[in-house]
Amino acid sequence: MKQRLSAITYLVRDYDEAIAWFVKALGFAVEEDAPQGEGKRWVRVSTGKTGLSLLLAKATTEQQMSAIGRAAGGRVAFFLTTDNFETSHARMLSAGVVFREQPRHESYGTVAVFEDLYGNGWDLIQPK
Repeated sequence: MKQRLSAITYLVRDYDEAIAWFVKALGFAVEEDAPQGEGKRWVRVSTGKTGLSLLLAKATTEQQMSAIGRAAGGRVAFFLTTDNFETSHARMLSAGVVFREQPRHESYGTVAVFEDLYGNGWDLIQPK
């Protein structure tokens, strides 16, 4: 039996706002965008390289709305790997991505923490 993680739920305020940010700021692609009725959509975005996608889920309750931007309770929640840190970092900065710190060199590679459109922490990493 073979299993793999295929999608992670990512809470959003608005589908189109989130799609635009992931495509423009991170260079993601829309893998799927299908209406589900009653204003719901099945929206998946990804880098297209790993098979793993973010399933954009529009928050509909007060509890869900309060969880937007708190994916890991303030810790880094997501890790975006690149094979060219300088190019990725420059492209993201030009797209308006906010970095919490300057790039740093660690034993595992070059890394900098950035925020997504809702304030969730992400690592941009180029492994050694």
